[in-house]
Amino acid sequence: MTIKEAQQKVDEWVTTTGVRYFNELTNMAILTEEVGEVARIISRTYGEQSFKESDKDQNLGDEFADVLFVLICLANQTGVDLTEALNKNLLKKELRDKDRHKNNKKLT
Repeated sequence: MTIKEAQQKVDEWVTTTGVRYFNELTNMAILTEEVGEVARIISRTYGEQSFKESDKDQNLGDEFADVLFVLICLANQTGVDLTEALNKNLLKKELRDKDRHKNNKKLT
C-alpha cells in the first residue's frame, strides 16, 4: 500500500465506519496517547522497566499502526499530502545532513 492509498483508506474508514473525523485537537491528544503506548512497550522491551501483567499482551506493531492511523487522520484533516511531505523532508535531510552524520565522531 502506498502512502497515498493509506490516506485514502483511512479517509474511507473514518467517513463511513467512524462517521466523521474527531477535531484536530482531539486527534492530537489521541496521537500523544498512542505514542505513549509505543514508548511503554519500547521501555519495557528494550529498556530497564519490567512489564506489568496488564501490559504483557501489547503488540508493538499494532501500536505503531495506531500512531500511523491517527497521524494520517491529522494529515487528511489538515490537507497534507504525506507522500509529498515525506519526499520534501527526505530531500531536505539529504541536502542538510549529507556529511553531518559521517563527520559525527560520536557515531563512529
